[in-house]
Amino acid sequence: MLVGGEGTRLRPLTLFTPKTLLPVAGRPVIERVVEHLAQHGVDEVVLSLGYKPDALLAAYPDGRCGDVRLHYAIESTPLDTAGAIAFAAEEAGIGDETFVVVNGGVLTEINVTDLVRFHRARGGIASIALTPVEDPSRFGVVAVDARGRVEAFVEKPPAAEAPSNMINAGIYVLEPAFLERVPSGRLVSVEREVFPALVEARLLYALGSDALWTDMGTPEKYLEANLAWARREQSLTGAPAGLTPEEVAEVAARLADGRPGVFDGPSGAHPDATIANSFLHADVRVEEGAQVRDAVVLEGGYVRAGATVRNSVLGPYVVVGSGAVVDDLSVLGDGWQVAAGAVLSGARLPAA
Repeated sequence: MLVGGEGTRLRPLTLFTPKTLLPVAGRPVIERVVEHLAQHGVDEVVLSLGYKPDALLAAYPDGRCGDVRLHYAIESTPLDTAGAIAFAAEEAGIGDETFVVVNGGVLTEINVTDLVRFHRARGGIASIALTPVEDPSRFGVVAVDARGRVEAFVEKPPAAEAPSNMINAGIYVLEPAFLERVPSGRLVSVEREVFPALVEARLLYALGSDALWTDMGTPEKYLEANLAWARREQSLTGAPAGLTPEEVAEVAARLADGRPGVFDGPSGAHPDATIANSFLHADVRVEEGAQVRDAVVLEGGYVRAGATVRNSVLGPYVVVGSGAVVDDLSVLGDGWQVAAGAVLSGARLPAA
């Protein structure tokens, strides 16, 4: 699992916390990714670490995440994606085994078992999962033939030049021979260097899926991921996971009053506050007359009376003063305090 990135686009949320430990709908990203892998028979994961590795080691000191064993491959210097894969595989002693690689910042329900089965049937060195997107210009775009052999792999093309809308979903099934194609001693990108070389050799295959998929690499996508996974769990269970019967009743009352919101753990939302299409993590307080719309408020957040938080992300223990406005995809880091009556639009505070 590739979790070594610095999460630069998510700053200031990642100034102190690795991206894979950020919570999505009440649970750290890594736990959601590992749980999905476990559902497909994975019982051992090697984490390719670079940025703030001690935080992950401290979060899982017994080397387990649920029922899955964790091992750590810590890069002393950045190796880029292919270099990180090769380094982690060496540390894990992959040997002659087929292995799976996942991007630790992607949440998905793509069927890994199907991808492994497809890979073995095609006999290539590498097979990748694909997912459709409306705007492929931010991703690696893939074009395939009728058997799934990749004909073109174009990293982040202009939208008008994209050969398809199917993109690299960040899940790969690889043979040990893949590692022989990763040069040592320098940065090597799997998307820009190794995969294009495999296309030339006609050894790269891809399988599309329309399963739920969210790349939470930007504030916009992080916000989207929280809301999407909260809705998913509501639809599966009838209420967000982890709520007491009293809290479920609170959610139901808000829905009946036309003030929908979702919560994780005890929350102190005043009856006259408005919570709409938002996720409030544990121990969040929202005072009378405040509005939280299309937003995520992480643990311990406090929105004071008459304040508005809209289309934004508040990090842990952020305080929004009375009558203040935070909107336009503002992102406020740990413990930031917004003065009463202040207006923040598209803010990133503290500045990285």
